[in-house]
Amino acid sequence: MTATARRIPVRRALRTLSSVMIVMGAILLADAAATLLWQEPVSAVYAHLQQNALDGDLSELERAPLPPAEQRALDRIPDPARKLAFRARALQRRLEDGDAMGRIVMPGIGVSDVFVEGTEAGDLRKGPGHYPDTPLPGEHGTVAIAGHRTTYGAPFRKIDELERGDRIELRMPYGRFTYRVERSRIVPPTETSVTDRVDHDRLILSACHPLYSAAKRIVVFARLDVAEAR
Repeated sequence: MTATARRIPVRRALRTLSSVMIVMGAILLADAAATLLWQEPVSAVYAHLQQNALDGDLSELERAPLPPAEQRALDRIPDPARKLAFRARALQRRLEDGDAMGRIVMPGIGVSDVFVEGTEAGDLRKGPGHYPDTPLPGEHGTVAIAGHRTTYGAPFRKIDELERGDRIELRMPYGRFTYRVERSRIVPPTETSVTDRVDHDRLILSACHPLYSAAKRIVVFARLDVAEAR
């Protein structure tokens, strides 16, 4: 085999390798552009599949009756607000991390997602997550929910666009709770006072800030406006 003949396969291999590298580069650039303009696409597909599954789980939860003993106890409570608190505590006793527990709806920024119990990494890959050490809607105190802004469906990507008076609904198996946005704050990740109980029932939403960084947190504060039993 001549030197020229030996060089031909090498050139072909180099051309093939160059083509593969160009295609891979284009894919990486497309992924980066999608993440900047929208959200990380691979994790978005995963989150979409998880949300579909959670929809079914939430529907089952909504249809499930209370155990007979809890139902008898509920029937003896005359006050509607106390009934909601009872139902909230009954639900929380049954929940495990990652379980569907309700739906968060924010019409102002186009969000309608099932949220789950827990804020560990695995929980937040499914959707927004409820801080387990905070109450459920219907109980007194500060309900707290965290969510991603650039990955896994990016449910909280636009929470910085929420304005005073915007509506946030938490649709629970036992009731619907409407909150009105009051303000937002940027805080360090170590700031825990945002979940403290105050003189009114409220909801906070928490997410990393700014986009593509975990240096700080953006926290949206909303006051309970209406609580309705299902």
